[in-house]
Amino acid sequence: MTSRQYCFPVQVYYEDTDHSGVVYHANYLKYFERAREHLVGTDVLAKLWHEQGMGFSVYKVEMGFFDGASFGDQLDIRTTVEKDGDYRLVFHQEAWKPNGKKPAVTAVIQMVCLDRSRNLKPIPKMTLG
Repeated sequence: MTSRQYCFPVQVYYEDTDHSGVVYHANYLKYFERAREHLVGTDVLAKLWHEQGMGFSVYKVEMGFFDGASFGDQLDIRTTVEKDGDYRLVFHQEAWKPNGKKPAVTAVIQMVCLDRSRNLKPIPKMTLG
C-alpha cells in the first residue's frame, strides 16, 4: 500500500443535512465510503466479490467532528491508506470544507477482508487510484 493522498470531491445536497442545514453526522461515513470505493475501484471490488467471493468489512471506526459542512458545500475527501498486517487496511480520511484551514471531520477506518462465510482472508494485491 502507499502513503499517497487521494482526493475525492463530494457535493453536499439538501438531503444530506439536518434541520439546521448542517451535514448530518452519519452522512460523513457515506462520503468516506464513496471515496474508498472510488480509490479501490467499483469494478475491482465487484470482480473480487463475484469471482473470488471476498469483500471488505468495517472493523473499527474512530471519528472527530470539528466544523460541520453545510448545504451547497463542495467537500474534498482526502484519503491515505496503509496495510496493517495481512488482514487489515487502515484508511485515514478527512473531509475538508472549501478554503478550510483544518479538516471539518476526520476518521480512521479499519477494514478487513472476508469471504462469503465471513471468514477472515488475507488482503489481496490491488492497485489503488
